[in-house]
Amino acid sequence: MRLLIVEDEQGMAEGLRALLEKQGYVTDLAFDGDSGLDNGLTGLYDLIILDIMLPKRDGLSVLEELRRGGIETPVMMLTARSSVTDRIQGLDHGADDYLTKPFDTGEFLARVRALTRRNGMPLEDDPSFGDIRLDRRKLELCRGSERLRLGPKEFQVMECLLMNKNQIVPRSLLCEKVWGLLSEAEYNNVEVYISFLRKKLRALHSNVQILSIRNAGYHLEVQP
Repeated sequence: MRLLIVEDEQGMAEGLRALLEKQGYVTDLAFDGDSGLDNGLTGLYDLIILDIMLPKRDGLSVLEELRRGGIETPVMMLTARSSVTDRIQGLDHGADDYLTKPFDTGEFLARVRALTRRNGMPLEDDPSFGDIRLDRRKLELCRGSERLRLGPKEFQVMECLLMNKNQIVPRSLLCEKVWGLLSEAEYNNVEVYISFLRKKLRALHSNVQILSIRNAGYHLEVQP
């Protein structure tokens, strides 16, 4: 899953990114309201974490423009403004959740999980297909009691495949979800990580295969 953090305090933003990436999320950062709005309007993200007090454009204005632009991505307001009036205003502008600073990291991650599940995602915390399961907490690919640790990019590619397990996943979608819209990653980078994942599936003796569909993308299939 790809998340956007819009936060002008760089230390806070970097800390949130480190925390979320340990849980297997891909994160992009924006440090002002204008760049946060530009990123949010791409529709690329599964969740937007948004501060209120931002340079150039405040968070409530960003949120209002996102909703006006048809973006239904869940938004968590994360701000030092803690009054009941502030919370009501944030929710009335279209926020899905409102968490005040300082906050407990366990609660923050639980709210992130809840919001991403609401965003049309399966209710299962660990996506699965055939005889494999992806352990999001430990970043491991599992088959029964057997487990293999995945690198960050391997994890993100496999998660995208599992979240779209009943359809063909275009290379372009993998590039956007794993490397981002502005990345210079070429399509052959995707094939490299697909190759890594195929080797790990074989090491687990899984009956799941990643098939390449010519000029289309990739598809998961269970082999007898």
